[in-house]
Amino acid sequence: MSTPPNISFIGYSGHGFVCVETAQLMGFDILGYYDFSEVSNNPYQLSFLGPEAGFEKNKGLLFGSIGDNAIRENVYKTITDIKPNMFTTLQHPSAIVSKTATIGINTLISAGAIINALSSIGIGCIINTGAIVEHECTIKAFAHIAPGAVLSGNVTVGTRSFVGAGAVVKQGITIGNDVIIGAGAVVVNDIPDNITVVGNPAKPLIK
Repeated sequence: MSTPPNISFIGYSGHGFVCVETAQLMGFDILGYYDFSEVSNNPYQLSFLGPEAGFEKNKGLLFGSIGDNAIRENVYKTITDIKPNMFTTLQHPSAIVSKTATIGINTLISAGAIINALSSIGIGCIINTGAIVEHECTIKAFAHIAPGAVLSGNVTVGTRSFVGAGAVVKQGITIGNDVIIGAGAVVVNDIPDNITVVGNPAKPLIK
């Protein structure tokens, strides 16, 4: 029997817990976690490996288990600039991913997620629990598709954008970079960069 691969996590809290369980189900041997400091809430009894800067001593693979898109991007780029090829991708065994889809490194595909034919998922994305990414969608780097969100066919989601829980995006829509789609929103028009939209139909949030 082959030895399971080693993995360590960068970030260990709510989203990180999901990543840990996914890695366990995939058969990884978890070495521990890196974070700013040792956490008090440690439900999986993982070893604290030190602050994030200590990754250079890491003996196995890494996974950036940070929920915030911009921070996840920064950590990934900082590490890969110094020591490339350390990151891996996690896919829950219950997820359904088309053989023609492409999945970027350091992406999490959570339980029950569906990624359909010819879709492209970028580096460092989160396809969260039960999210549906239909055919020919493009999800750019460090985006997050939240639980239960539905992207109809040929949707583009920009870099670092967030599609909230239960949101529905009409076929062929383009969502720009750094966009926030509120939970339950119904997106029927293209969304430019740096906009927060909510409601049905989705409209810019007026503060």
